[in-house]
Amino acid sequence: MNIVEYNRAAWNREVEKGNEWTVPVSAEKIEAAGRGDFSILLTETKPTPRDWFPADLKGVDILCLASGGGQQAPVLAAAGANVTVFDNSPAQLGQDLKVAARENLSLKTVQGEMADLSVFADESFDLIFHPVSNCFAPAVRPVWRECYRVLRCGGTLLTGFNKPALYIFDPLLAEKGELEIKYALPYSDLESLTDEERSFYTDKGEPLEFSHTLADQIGGQLDAGFALIGFYEDHHRRHPLARFMPTYIATRAKKL
Repeated sequence: MNIVEYNRAAWNREVEKGNEWTVPVSAEKIEAAGRGDFSILLTETKPTPRDWFPADLKGVDILCLASGGGQQAPVLAAAGANVTVFDNSPAQLGQDLKVAARENLSLKTVQGEMADLSVFADESFDLIFHPVSNCFAPAVRPVWRECYRVLRCGGTLLTGFNKPALYIFDPLLAEKGELEIKYALPYSDLESLTDEERSFYTDKGEPLEFSHTLADQIGGQLDAGFALIGFYEDHHRRHPLARFMPTYIATRAKKL
């Protein structure tokens, strides 16, 4: 299976189905962002701290990485940033373009796979906004290396990702609110599941996911050359594990 092509088609379908992460931002939020009052999510419920962004976004070059869906990029554009949205799904990018047309915003969209940013020159951006999405990539260290390359010196990488523990449980039971350990880490929808188990997702055309170790998520950023300067945790709204522990991590990293 070509996972990039499969997940591209899967996310195109998620847009058709109205997945909550594909629903464009409201006109009210765009208007507020134009006044400098904005809030966007790296994880599921906790807003990204305002001081993780420059005080003034006017003229700041931002890459919204694997961040299509019309939710974050238009807000940052309305706040004055020069925004490029990079995503694997044309339909997700289309949501950003819809908001841009609706609100008369200027932003750029580029289709591609998050581990390959070769379309961009070295030191093209001041900030990268990368919400929870590297769970759809088989390997995450190439993502961090590319982020480091395209950021300018002193630029920042804002990232959200799942904690690996989410992936050890039987997903069918988890949907019923039950936690039963079933899988070893690192987890992969391609390699950890039987064909029958995988069909639970592929028969419905849903995206396939991969867990990544904290050594790759956090250590990978450090090994790429970043310094970690911010950190917080968040909870899933529906996964039963979130009753007992935070299930997301968000990091702020600086290119030295």
